[in-house]
Amino acid sequence: MRQYCGYNFLMDRLAAFSHIAAQASRGELSFPANVRASVRLQQALSDPDCHFESAAKLIQADPLLAARSVAIANSVAYNRSGTEISSVRSAVQRLGVRTLQSLVAALIVRQIGNQIADPALRTLAAQLWEHTAHVAALSQVIARRVTHVDPDTALFAGIVHEVGGFYMLSRAELYPGIMDGEPEDWIAHGEIEIGRGVIKQLAVPAPVSRAVEAMWVGMRALPPETLGDTLLLANDLAPVLSPLYERPGATSLLAARTIDFAVGDGTLDSILRESAHEVESLYAVLML
Repeated sequence: MRQYCGYNFLMDRLAAFSHIAAQASRGELSFPANVRASVRLQQALSDPDCHFESAAKLIQADPLLAARSVAIANSVAYNRSGTEISSVRSAVQRLGVRTLQSLVAALIVRQIGNQIADPALRTLAAQLWEHTAHVAALSQVIARRVTHVDPDTALFAGIVHEVGGFYMLSRAELYPGIMDGEPEDWIAHGEIEIGRGVIKQLAVPAPVSRAVEAMWVGMRALPPETLGDTLLLANDLAPVLSPLYERPGATSLLAARTIDFAVGDGTLDSILRESAHEVESLYAVLML
């Protein structure tokens, strides 16, 4: 029987999930060279001694990141004055290092997905990124307008909340049919361990990793208060669902449209309507 890395192509799906999860738990992750380079950039930006000028030079060295930095700096969410800028240096000054870390995280997630060759898996990855971009944009606005947690941290959490799923899809080509069964199999036999392994490899800050874990096991509170609540609410409100699974206790898309509660002098519904342009602007930049 044909073998691949010691496992036959007809191996049990659940055993395959468990095998990949065990590798992730041990830190044995397989990333292409471009992802490894982006991870090093992320680590450089995470250094407390990385200041404005250093960050600008790092971003300028990557043409794609440079273009996206300028684009997000000119988005409605970050351009309150309406004054457009055209230089990376000005973009870095406006955004700050933490938002740049979110952009690099978005690049890493996209790079992981882009290594997939199988058409069916690429379709899943494309939908997963659409879902991710919506959740990230909604998280930033909900954090700023509703829960009052740090919006940049919420944006970062939204971008990385499905990174384990992207990694799983990137490995799925080695195990034909692994994603063909019930989504619950992925949740029960790989999602948490693989997610934790990838998040650790990317040196995701502890508050963000705890919020992402809330996606796997938690239930959000209403009204939401924490970063985890912010992420869970954004996930429920995202107009594009994750193609991999529906988390336990998740609200259906139809029911999510009815979620509303008082926020100060307004309501969640009014805030989302007022912020729709900001959400769409951030989503559009992330989809570039």
